[in-house]
Amino acid sequence: MASDRTATPAPERAAAAARSSGDRMTIDELAQRTGMTVRNIRAHQSRGLLPPPQVRGRTGYYGDAHIARIELIREMQADGLNLEAIRRLLEGVGDSSTEVLDFTRALRAPFEDEQPEIVDAAELAGIWGTGDDPDPALAKRAEQLGILRPLPDGRFEVISPRLQRAGRELSELGVSAEVALATVDKLRRHSEGVARAFVDLFVKEIWEPFDQAGRPEEDWPKVREALERLRPLASDALLAVFQITMSEATERATERTLKREVRKPSGKPPRRSRRR
Repeated sequence: MASDRTATPAPERAAAAARSSGDRMTIDELAQRTGMTVRNIRAHQSRGLLPPPQVRGRTGYYGDAHIARIELIREMQADGLNLEAIRRLLEGVGDSSTEVLDFTRALRAPFEDEQPEIVDAAELAGIWGTGDDPDPALAKRAEQLGILRPLPDGRFEVISPRLQRAGRELSELGVSAEVALATVDKLRRHSEGVARAFVDLFVKEIWEPFDQAGRPEEDWPKVREALERLRPLASDALLAVFQITMSEATERATERTLKREVRKPSGKPPRRSRRR
């Protein structure tokens, strides 16, 4: 018969059971892993933001799902959402918490695949052809269009280096910065309609059927995969349609130009018919 010294104490057996099931942290350990205070963790639980721990004996144990939820809450707070709005978004997560959190991250992920670049004022002014300093009015307009962000140190963050390169090439062709920004404004307004078309497509054809079916847990990965695949698909489809419409627009413009050239007077006086 085993002695009392060799028997495993009950709290240690509970901790071992918790670790084997995946819930392996006490609330103090969860606080250390996430950098939160125990008080804030309990406050999140009372607000319904965190699922309850797995209780064994008198101890609650937490797992990776709790860490993921805390990280997501922080991300949403950084985006400006208050805790009540976050609670409503996360309501009803239930047992599919991991998939729901992955879907929420995919939904909030930036669509663009570019890394912003930092340029100084002189470089920006050189691209725009405005001398040694960028025109404040142009900089403000670019900021309103969401393509430029001023930094506290006087430099600028270029949101889309690809678009900046296009602006530089337009400048080399003789197109002014004012005209280039006006063109970006038109493109942005047209792009908003394209974006709404793809968002409506996802909502009506993928999300609404899934929602009406009660959001079955086994279908969360399919919905997330559809969202992730829609990103490159939207870009490819838009580029393909643009190339077709650009070719058609160029052909029409060429036809109009040639017709005007044909109709222009030759510059020679009309020949008079001879009288007999």
